[in-house]
Amino acid sequence: MASNRTGSIARVVGASLIGTTIEWYDFFLYGSAAALVFNQLFFPDADPLTGTLLAFTTYAIGFLARPLGGLVFGHFGDRVGRKKLLVLSLLLMGGSTCAMGVLPSYAAVGVLAPILLTLLRLVQGFALGGEWGGAVLIVSEHGDDRRRGLWASWPQCGAPGGNLLATAVLAVLAATQSEEAFLAWGWRIPFLLSGVLVVIGLWIRLAVSESPVFLAAQAKAEQREETKNVPAVAVFRSHWREVLVTIGARMADNVSYYVITAFILVYVTGPLELPKSVGLNAVLIGSAVHFATIPLWGALSDRVGRKPVYLFGTVAMAAWGFAFFALLDSRSAVVITAATTVGLLLHGAMYGPQAAFFAEQFATKVRYTGLSVGGQLSSIAAGALAPIIAVALLQNFGNTVPVSIYILAMCALTFVAVVLARETAGSSLHDDAPEGHLAVTR
Repeated sequence: MASNRTGSIARVVGASLIGTTIEWYDFFLYGSAAALVFNQLFFPDADPLTGTLLAFTTYAIGFLARPLGGLVFGHFGDRVGRKKLLVLSLLLMGGSTCAMGVLPSYAAVGVLAPILLTLLRLVQGFALGGEWGGAVLIVSEHGDDRRRGLWASWPQCGAPGGNLLATAVLAVLAATQSEEAFLAWGWRIPFLLSGVLVVIGLWIRLAVSESPVFLAAQAKAEQREETKNVPAVAVFRSHWREVLVTIGARMADNVSYYVITAFILVYVTGPLELPKSVGLNAVLIGSAVHFATIPLWGALSDRVGRKPVYLFGTVAMAAWGFAFFALLDSRSAVVITAATTVGLLLHGAMYGPQAAFFAEQFATKVRYTGLSVGGQLSSIAAGALAPIIAVALLQNFGNTVPVSIYILAMCALTFVAVVLARETAGSSLHDDAPEGHLAVTR
């Protein structure tokens, strides 16, 4: 019986991880392209830093659509189930990314090019806004209470996994193509590759069963003939505190991650005047370590609690924000790689326990909506603006100290949010369990 359960959760984890990796591959591919080529292909009349700012503005627009995606997907995910919505999100993300691979440049169609790019970016953001909550929930609600931190951390690995895949493809192309060939057509290859990945992801994801926690809650609601409320209304009426905690807790992880993985490409190729391969390789190696260590942080949160692990990551990142740029300024590829790797390792202390921590904050009937809306609202205030703010601070002040202070401020906000949250490690996700019930003795 135990082996069957382990095999079942392993299949769910595998399907969720592959799906989120593909989704994040598509999303991060855009971020890397915005830093490396979109400023030249879609905004060629601007000076380099201004062109990069414009490219990152379209990058940020994808984040604006994420809360709407979280709201819509959360609503139907809490009504009809997690699985159907996860299939839809994968199709939307893959389709929009493939379409980017055939977009004409500014030189071919003028202003229509950045408009089409922006519209497709909105579709990407909408899809990702629904993907994250559903992916972490279907694993959280299949797994057992005592090891939820470990199981739910695996979908989180989709972020570094997707970044790893996107960066690896771009690094290979950059190493095997001339600058002219890469700008002319090479950059399109990774976008078109998304179509193949989506087919694989759908085949695996369709084989996963629906969440047993959701099915149990749905059956009880039907048995009691309960009136179905609008999940979003219920969330903001009864779970507003949890939504605020979720938003605040994601600020530091969002800002630090996008500074380390996206802004680094601007800083390395701009002020440091190093080849783009230095930044790409640093993110590549750092993402590999990030991928491998996120589950370790999740497992640790099962043993010592979600809050201690999360707070450690927050405090460590506040300090590393200053050391990070000092190490980049060495202009040594080895040191830059080490700085990026350590930064992502510390980020994992926040990101690893996050999925289980947030899922445990909400009741089943509003869990998809609460998790998605809270998580994605923070993406606007933090993730969307992080590269733009970092580039603007660098442009205005001429150094990276203000960027480090920006990271510090976001870490302070996250620290307060996590301190105010309740500890949830080991708690049951079934709504009829005693509130605050802990399955793990510490």
